[in-house]
Amino acid sequence: MGVKRFPAFDPPEYADWKPDPEVVRAYPEAWSKDPERAGIVNALSGEAKLALYAGLLRTRLHDIMLKRWVRQGVISKAWLSTGEEATTVGPVHALDREHDVVAPMIRNAGACCEMGMPVADMLRGYLGTYDSPSKGRDGHVGSLRYRVLQPISNIGNMPPVTAGIALSFVMGGERYVAMTWIGDGSVKSGPTHEALNFAAVMKLPAIFIVQNNQVALGTRVEQAHVPGTFEELHQAYGCAGWSFDGNNVLDAYAATRLAADRCRAGQGPVILSAETFRMGGHATHDEQEARTVLPPEQFAHWGKREPIGLYEQYLKQDGIKAAQLEAVEAEVTAEVDNAAEEALASRHSNMPPPESAIEGVYA
Repeated sequence: MGVKRFPAFDPPEYADWKPDPEVVRAYPEAWSKDPERAGIVNALSGEAKLALYAGLLRTRLHDIMLKRWVRQGVISKAWLSTGEEATTVGPVHALDREHDVVAPMIRNAGACCEMGMPVADMLRGYLGTYDSPSKGRDGHVGSLRYRVLQPISNIGNMPPVTAGIALSFVMGGERYVAMTWIGDGSVKSGPTHEALNFAAVMKLPAIFIVQNNQVALGTRVEQAHVPGTFEELHQAYGCAGWSFDGNNVLDAYAATRLAADRCRAGQGPVILSAETFRMGGHATHDEQEARTVLPPEQFAHWGKREPIGLYEQYLKQDGIKAAQLEAVEAEVTAEVDNAAEEALASRHSNMPPPESAIEGVYA
């Protein structure tokens, strides 16, 4: 038995997923070849490893609920992170979640939950209810109460704000870290370049994760980025940087933990490169287009590297019992189902009153 699959909502490569022995064997190699990463992973408790598993499940089930709502006509579309969960969950768990700040993109919605935001608030964001974090103003979700900066639609504009937050830590004498994710397409934006350069020059405690999911909207990486990968991007800014397997939650955790330690030591920013894959369209409205933009072989390759399934296989080999995994899955499933009921109740009883349109605005 493994994690429950949803043929109606999962990509076909995931619906009937079976572990590929060669891929499973290679899973620990991502961190074991680096003594520092290996030390970090080996020091993780069983409880911490199960928390990472819960985070991956929570992110996936949050997205499946959104996809279900699209099919039911509850919402018109949703932006999903299917296949990219480890690139979000691993790094967030590597932070000091009581003090550090994250600035997710919309495809990093899992960061919000892993920073402590209720799943119900995430779903209320899509429903636009008055008790959603933005009071129904925006489907992009964040909450400074949980140290999560709310993103905006214009990609490439969160890195400068992240750099500003990191600068505030320096000015306040605080040893905290600010972290954000940058899509492979967002690397081309002017604000991103300015943020990376500013952070490097000022030696700011910021982590920038270039989330290379192989496509920006409908533009493949090779059509817009000559090197094809982003492992050497940090060299252009004279700061530290390294890569990690974006479908391997433990490698993502260890790589980010090393980056956070470096930032706290006052050694400046770190640019991380995460190789992952978007197992669908830019949003739920263009799922079929994704299958024409990218070849079937690419979906098959990354389908074998399903981040939850691979991590589940590793945990079993690491001594975690199937009953423990099933208990975590049952708990997270109930959490998401209850959150959906709460959010739908808000939709019926707590929509924004018309007069709220002039609240919280500059003019």
